Amino acid sequence: MARFATGQRRCATCAIDLPADLSLGLRSASCVCAACARDKPPIDATLAAVPYAYPWSTLIGGFKFGDEPGWAAFFAGLLAKTPGVVDKLDLLDSCDWIVPMPLSAERLQSRGFNQAWELAGALVRQIPTRARPDAGLLLRVKHMRPQSQLRREARLANVRGAFQVDPLRATEIAGRRVVLVDDVMTSGASVFAAARALREAGAAEVTAVVLARTAAA
Repeated sequence: MARFATGQRRCATCAIDLPADLSLGLRSASCVCAACARDKPPIDATLAAVPYAYPWSTLIGGFKFGDEPGWAAFFAGLLAKTPGVVDKLDLLDSCDWIVPMPLSAERLQSRGFNQAWELAGALVRQIPTRARPDAGLLLRVKHMRPQSQLRREARLANVRGAFQVDPLRATEIAGRRVVLVDDVMTSGASVFAAARALREAGAAEVTAVVLARTAAA
């Protein structure tokens, strides 16, 4: 499987694929895509391990929809070894909160587990960190259609107002550094909406760590 996990030059903000810079022949941490340069998302950085393509799309589908939470340990190990990701994962030790992307109560009931929670838990078991995943800080307050069924514009509208920091814990976010964890990032609509809710609660820095990123938003 290692041959499928080669490092990919990505936008530092949203982790979308960037074309190789043949003149420089290096990966610059400051490189951003045109969309992020034009309209910066409410997130400081995104780290992604693999493209959402074969074989990862099949494996992640089995993990997410096939009742296979045990895959989380393998995927966390992949994140912890991917060039361009592993050298930045010390952010887990310097952050204040690790927040798995929440599911709605309806989706959690039907699926039986939150894949982002499983991935976050497996990640901190493999990487030394003082922070621990907390599933109660960020709430999904709106049940939505699956993002995979929608086009980009509809995805943005679908997640508007979908997330909220627990009002009783908002003071725990103010001025803090937060790491969001999710399995797949497609358009970025869900991650950005969650980051925006954290920003509105006063988070000083929000970074996303995702297992897979699609090649185009």
